Amino acid sequence: MPGFLQVAYYYLSSKRVKRSVIYGNMPRNRMDLYLPANICEPKPVLIFVTGGAWIIGYKAWGSFLGLQLAERDIIVASIDYRNFPQGTISDMVKDVSQGISCIVKNIADYGGDPNRIYLMGQSAGAHISACALLDQAVRESGKGDSISWSVSQIKAYFGLSGGYNLLDLVDHFHQRGLYRSIFLSIMEGEQSLKKFSPEVKVLDLSFKDAIPLLPPIILFHGSDDCSIPSDSSKRFADALKKVGARTEMVLYNGKTHTDLFLQDPFRGGKDDLFEHVVSVIHAGDDEALAKDATAPPRRRLVPEFLLKLASKISPF
Repeated sequence: MPGFLQVAYYYLSSKRVKRSVIYGNMPRNRMDLYLPANICEPKPVLIFVTGGAWIIGYKAWGSFLGLQLAERDIIVASIDYRNFPQGTISDMVKDVSQGISCIVKNIADYGGDPNRIYLMGQSAGAHISACALLDQAVRESGKGDSISWSVSQIKAYFGLSGGYNLLDLVDHFHQRGLYRSIFLSIMEGEQSLKKFSPEVKVLDLSFKDAIPLLPPIILFHGSDDCSIPSDSSKRFADALKKVGARTEMVLYNGKTHTDLFLQDPFRGGKDDLFEHVVSVIHAGDDEALAKDATAPPRRRLVPEFLLKLASKISPF
């Protein structure tokens, strides 16, 4: 709570946060933009899709990440999307794709560089954004509807603690409290699980022509993740490598589902995942890399004993 309150104050009071920018006609078609203090030249952009078990996702969950990356001269666009029961998985993927399209077309108005756009999803958001990316690749390869944005405009995809094969996760989620009947309702029935499983989709022969269009895909996961086992990212990475896609799997030993996204950033200092993402986004920009090398350690927001207490009582 001490950390959340500090981030909430920044989110609600900072003039560098553009809250609830409209990208579509649905009530939750909104996004938050986190802008660096100095935009004298176009900045790289990270599109972020939050997690929340497809039920409680909210764009403000990305506020801490937005704060941190804006300090490194990176614009962050945190996309909201319809949650269940307001929408099902098709609606969520459609919303995210529409949000990406809006950002690609309009981010230059906010100081963003449309030629340096990256996509990241966390947990359920990693699954939804991966589905949106693969669907767009299929369209772009000539096997779908007309496109409103191009996969080639995404320089890299980061998947954090995501689930990419729903067939393997139904029973696991049921045991964790996301009951089978609810999960299947979210995913539009058992017959749709393959359709919305990125791991299965990339191995399908009909996806062959879309593989070369995919950007580099970097997957992060904690080895002690009980919410979505790390094998989910490992198997997706293996499937991508099997079909010749550019991919990298980074496993963090001893980290849980929330450590990488909450506890570690709240500890302050430097953490490997954050630095990895920044190094990819700033690759080729010598000035930005030099600034990163001398950036001061991030401030600790929560005492260690509270973080350890949170780890013991967290359901994730």
